[in-house]
Amino acid sequence: MVQGLELKLVKIEKPEETNMILGQSHFIKTVEDLHEAMANAGGNIKFGIAFCESSGPRLVRFSGNDERLVELARKNAMSLGCGHAFIIFMENGFPINVLNAVKNVPEVCRIYCATANPVEVVVAETGQGRGIMGVIDGFATAGIETEKDIQERKNLLRRFGYKL
Repeated sequence: MVQGLELKLVKIEKPEETNMILGQSHFIKTVEDLHEAMANAGGNIKFGIAFCESSGPRLVRFSGNDERLVELARKNAMSLGCGHAFIIFMENGFPINVLNAVKNVPEVCRIYCATANPVEVVVAETGQGRGIMGVIDGFATAGIETEKDIQERKNLLRRFGYKL
C-alpha cells in the first residue's frame, strides 16, 4: 500500500436488467452533451445521467428523461465521488445502441464499462480526491463455450435483432 493512498470498492446499485455506461470526461458541459447523445439515439430509450464535477463547487450534475433513472444515476455518482466520472443508466435499449454516440462526445475521455452485469468499481482515494482505477464487470469466467453454447449465443443475437 502506498502511503496516503487507500483503495475502496464501490458497488453500483441498480436493478438487475438495467444497463449502464461508466466513463470519464473532462468538462462541466458533459451532462448536456451526453443527454443530447442519448436523446438522439432514437427509439424509446429511457435514461438518467450523472457527472461528478471535480473543481469549483464539485457537485453531482445530472440530466435524463426518466426521473427514476436520473435518481439512480445521482445516487451512484455520489457513492463513487470520483472526479470527472459519469454514469448513465438506460432502459429500452442496449449500450451498443448508444456507445459510439457517447464515445464521440468531445468531453468523453474513456469508457470503463457498458453492461447490465453487476459492477464493482475499484476507487483510489488520496488527500486530494478519488479516482476510478478499474471495474469488475460481472463474474469470473467459468469455461469455454461448446457447440451448444455457440448456437445459443447466435440464437440470442437473432432474438435481440442483431443478426439475421
